[in-house]
Amino acid sequence: MTTKEIYNLAPSVGGSFSYGWKKMFERFIYLLVIIIIAGLIEGPFQATFQANEFHLFMIPLVLVGIAWGFLIVPVISYGEDYFFLKAMREDDLDIKDLFMGFSKRYVDIILANLIVFALVGLGIVMFVIPGIIIACRLAFVPYIVMDQGLEPMQAVEKSWKMTRGHGWKVFFLAIIAFFLFIAGLVFCFVGVFIAIMWNHAAHATLYQAVLNQEMKNDTLPIIEVHEE
Repeated sequence: MTTKEIYNLAPSVGGSFSYGWKKMFERFIYLLVIIIIAGLIEGPFQATFQANEFHLFMIPLVLVGIAWGFLIVPVISYGEDYFFLKAMREDDLDIKDLFMGFSKRYVDIILANLIVFALVGLGIVMFVIPGIIIACRLAFVPYIVMDQGLEPMQAVEKSWKMTRGHGWKVFFLAIIAFFLFIAGLVFCFVGVFIAIMWNHAAHATLYQAVLNQEMKNDTLPIIEVHEE
């Protein structure tokens, strides 16, 4: 039986941020490099929609940006989440893990992201609040796809099941993460990097903590993934 601290954590907002803060600094350089690389790759998609004026010659750029956002960014985002999960578990880290989605589970990642995007978007159209609820309940989809290797719809169903009774924790994690990001901007730009890292670490910790609870209830085994 593993003696790592994370496998004994119970799901909580405070506990997730506390544990995430501690482990974040133990692997600080690795995690900093990861969020910088991920940010650079995700940048083109964000920049596509930040122009003040629109011209016809920009249409190809917009189309490329959209394709980049749906075919490249999700793979990096899912890899980033998985990297932080491994860091919280004190597993061996490899920068290549950020890109593993391109060689493993690429189609599953793209489809899972599209399903979540569609469901959250539909919820937003339905007076916003349903969209927020759906987003919170499906917050574990990236971890499940990468960690447990489930197919897209299975991952969506599993996330909905795992977050039952924990959706509000995901919501408050997101609210706190937002204010941490603002604080990082206000006090020092470098603080933004710490805020982003802390947010990822806390979310990964909460996922594992819920996984722990499921195991104690004998409904879902804890899965430790080891790279071949």
